[in-house]
Amino acid sequence: MSADKLLEGKRIVVTRAIEQAREIKERLENLGAIVLLFPAVSFSEPDDTSELDRAIGSLEMFDWVLFTSANAVRFFASRCRNLGRNVNGGNRLRCAAVGPATADAAAAEGFEISYVAQEFLGTALAHEIGGALNGQRVLLPRSNRAGRDLPVALKSLGAEVVEVVAYHTGGVGVAEPGVLEAMREGRVDVISFFSPSAVENVRGELGAEVLSSLGARGALAAVGRVTAAALEKAGLPVAIEAPEATAESMAAAIVNYFSSSASSVPMSRARTL
Repeated sequence: MSADKLLEGKRIVVTRAIEQAREIKERLENLGAIVLLFPAVSFSEPDDTSELDRAIGSLEMFDWVLFTSANAVRFFASRCRNLGRNVNGGNRLRCAAVGPATADAAAAEGFEISYVAQEFLGTALAHEIGGALNGQRVLLPRSNRAGRDLPVALKSLGAEVVEVVAYHTGGVGVAEPGVLEAMREGRVDVISFFSPSAVENVRGELGAEVLSSLGARGALAAVGRVTAAALEKAGLPVAIEAPEATAESMAAAIVNYFSSSASSVPMSRARTL
């Protein structure tokens, strides 16, 4: 194995949506991995955008807009453009993001970033801003499947929260031929998850018993504590946890796992797709 091919021969399933998988796929392949794409989630505009449109139409009435994912940024900014609205909504609006990837996505769309959470959790973002949110009007564009922890935390800090569905998180997309069979037959070394929705959808496709077996024989990888918690809640072992929601962090965490693992011979070596 060459010094830079630290994942050579490892068969790694990436469960990101196809439009989001390019960077992690390239990083893993550059490290010698065989990457199998299984888009466990898909994203689309909401069927009803009336509440979103009303919020965008009155951006100047908000003090903060909080983004918890690059998807929230992407769909919110796209809707702003479709409605002919300036994304910053005037000088009053401040923008906060969970993590550097979300902040970078927001900056690329023209948002002026006032705060980036040091911890990669929505609730952490709320508590880090803290008392500055008291009496503030906060816009929270998010997925139709987002949890309740963040809006509850914001309200506990005295914020007036307006939640709007900026995008719809759907089911499994079109996978590469043979990937589902490879997972069912245990011919993969890592399944990487990037959201609780991906955990839920893969579990639905494979069944709890198969996924549990894969976790016992291979490695289930999660980006961030929220995704790791979703695996744990489903009774599944988390072998790899990337601290940041970035392709770089996930690739580094997988490399570290195999570098420190005594049982790093690929389960899949004997068979191929």
